[in-house]
Amino acid sequence: MLHKIATLASGLALGACSVVGIRSGTPEPAYTVTARVGIVEIRQYGPRIAAETAVEANEDAARYTGFRRLAGYIFGANKAKTQIAKTAPVAVNQTIAMTAPVAQARDAAGRWVIRFFMPANWTMETLPIPNDPSVHLIMVPSETIAVLGFSGDRGPDAVKAREQDLLQRLAGTPWRAVGEPVAWFYDPPWTLPWLRRNEVAVPVVTP
Repeated sequence: MLHKIATLASGLALGACSVVGIRSGTPEPAYTVTARVGIVEIRQYGPRIAAETAVEANEDAARYTGFRRLAGYIFGANKAKTQIAKTAPVAVNQTIAMTAPVAQARDAAGRWVIRFFMPANWTMETLPIPNDPSVHLIMVPSETIAVLGFSGDRGPDAVKAREQDLLQRLAGTPWRAVGEPVAWFYDPPWTLPWLRRNEVAVPVVTP
């Protein structure tokens, strides 16, 4: 009962804050800004773990569906890897701290893949197992990423325009994109547009 109350309280608190775009205290994956190209940041990220889900829908619908699936996982729709001597693991729900950003990109099959990055204190060995078979835990390797921030509209056309802007700003610089751009959203879908923190990002290398 206490666990259910705590889970409900966490969900309500998240919703209440995010309605007006408050992200106070929300952790992010650690990174170092190694260079700048105008307003584009070149960031170095270390290895990090993400929970991800693939959704077959249009871009906006996929974002909502993916967010709800992953939020369900971190708020307790999971089985803890708790070992009791001489028995099999016991299923115990656990909550995981909310982090930012939420990432969205297409996979090779054309589906939208939504990711939540896990807090740094968790490992692949200690993270609970998702109840939803469409939610998977993956290790994201270290990488150098060019990032362009923006606020306001994050619909498909707006995101595409920002991605093109990012690639154009990198053209003629030592930084070469080596993958497809991805959109990062630091607020849930219902956050007021002018309070949103959004970014488009792409892995880069130098010659």
